[in-house]
Amino acid sequence: MPAETRMPAETRMPAETLADLLAGAAAAGSGGLRFVGRDEEATFLGWDEVRRRAERARSWLVARGVRPGDRVGTVFRTAPGFFDAFFGLLAAGAVPVPLYPPVRLGRLGEYHRRTAAMLAAAGARLLVAEPLAARLLGEVVALGRGALELAVLDGLPQPAAGSPPAAPAADDLALVQFSSGTTVEPKPVALSHRAILAQVAALNRHWRHVPGASGVSWLPLYHDMGLIGCVFPALDVAAELTLIPPELFVARPALWLRTLSRYRGMVSPAPNFAYGLCLEKIADDELEGVDLSSWRVALNGAETVSAEVMRRFNRRFAPWGLEPRALTPVYGLSEASLAVTFSDLDRPFTSERFDAEALATSGRALPAPGGTELVSVGRPLPGFAVEIRDAAGAALPAAHAGRVWVRGPSLMSGYLGLPDATREVLVDGWLDTGDTGFLYAEELYLTGRAKDVLILRGRNHPPEEVERALDGLAGVRTGCAAAVSYRPPEAASDALLVFVESRPAPGLGPAALAAACRRRILAATGLAADRVLVLAPGTLPRTSSGKIRRREALRRFLDGELDPPRRVGWWRLLWAMIRSRRALARAGE
Repeated sequence: MPAETRMPAETRMPAETLADLLAGAAAAGSGGLRFVGRDEEATFLGWDEVRRRAERARSWLVARGVRPGDRVGTVFRTAPGFFDAFFGLLAAGAVPVPLYPPVRLGRLGEYHRRTAAMLAAAGARLLVAEPLAARLLGEVVALGRGALELAVLDGLPQPAAGSPPAAPAADDLALVQFSSGTTVEPKPVALSHRAILAQVAALNRHWRHVPGASGVSWLPLYHDMGLIGCVFPALDVAAELTLIPPELFVARPALWLRTLSRYRGMVSPAPNFAYGLCLEKIADDELEGVDLSSWRVALNGAETVSAEVMRRFNRRFAPWGLEPRALTPVYGLSEASLAVTFSDLDRPFTSERFDAEALATSGRALPAPGGTELVSVGRPLPGFAVEIRDAAGAALPAAHAGRVWVRGPSLMSGYLGLPDATREVLVDGWLDTGDTGFLYAEELYLTGRAKDVLILRGRNHPPEEVERALDGLAGVRTGCAAAVSYRPPEAASDALLVFVESRPAPGLGPAALAAACRRRILAATGLAADRVLVLAPGTLPRTSSGKIRRREALRRFLDGELDPPRRVGWWRLLWAMIRSRRALARAGE
């Protein structure tokens, strides 16, 4: 579009809803979504085209009976269809409930049960899916016991005549996303338009995202970091966002860095495991011509940040222009829409070493050379506040560990349909995150999840301390270790059990790898692992966003159910599709 026909951002009406964001970006005439495929060829949709497609999807959805306020599940890969459904639902006045597609084919039974439970928790009566995913969703519909309908979005009609529905208000429900489910089953997080837009404004103010800047993301679109952290900020300033399907990143991590270079990506987030995966799987010859100097904000969040992984990542990719200050640890959670704290963008990340004994016994954070190294996740974003409290809810002074409470403009309205669970965590405008940590030099340091804490010989230890000790150890997959404490039958005290998923390492079998893990853990933490269980890749249970579910791993181990995923050949996939079709037919009877 010629520059003179574009609407400058400062002249647009302030957005009150997500639909307003899309309308503003479409009117601006700049930016849009770029979809990168397996061959690294890209398809681009400007924001104006995204809006036109959404209008066509709205007609289709309304014809299917979707009404304002309806909550509708969506299952799509990273492709234009996701945005057709998502923004089409918003245009119809409905509430999208993005869910993850069935990508772990060796765990389909688990996927069907969890997806059906999430749809029921969200109160969805319709599930909209792309054709490929729909072939495997019949059993989800069957588990809905007649309360759920499946609709396949394949192609879009021309918009039908008729008035659009009344626009929602800023405080109306905009989106249902699910909590991570690391320690309990995922809960439906209710987010208003106002809360999401407050989060988007805070992000764009903090990283100074300006029109013309480019973002790159391989994160799933059903995840808050991918959708709220990448798509909506780009939409807010009519910028370009380049999207890579997550499965392509996992298979070929170099694609992420090549894409950042090709499209001069400025902002690109990832969990800690992704940085470790790049260290393991990217060869120099895959980076020919790559220039990472434009990557100003390499966010690291959603799971524990490892200082060692960050340092190694910086050393490894500095020759390709990566600046140390780009690596930016952050903290957030779905109940706050996304981000709560950010590290300083103008300096390299900060880490400190603290006395492990003092943390374990008194909860005091005492600096100690050679102690446990923790990474700062920064200070609260403008408008947000962080407070550390004890078990009784009383505020603790600085450098004392306790539960992390947060306050800010983007907190959830509550857990949808769960008033008791909401009252447990939302108190007088403050949210109990369930995480533990402390404030030191006015910055937040996390020590773990309260429900995951290791209790060994009467002392508390964060499992992350044990898991971090295995970073970079040959034979252990990066980000694929889980430490738990439990009382074995007839034992007098709790034991430390460590699960590790293995990767090929010359001359290192399971027994030797377990011994190497025990030595590394003892040297790094002073804790003796009673048992190290070496597992096949993919065995540890995970949330939809990829976080390891430690207590679920322990439960499956004790019940004899901690098994690797089943191998999936074409015949097993065909059989799964047949079973899905039969289940769908039975559900319609």
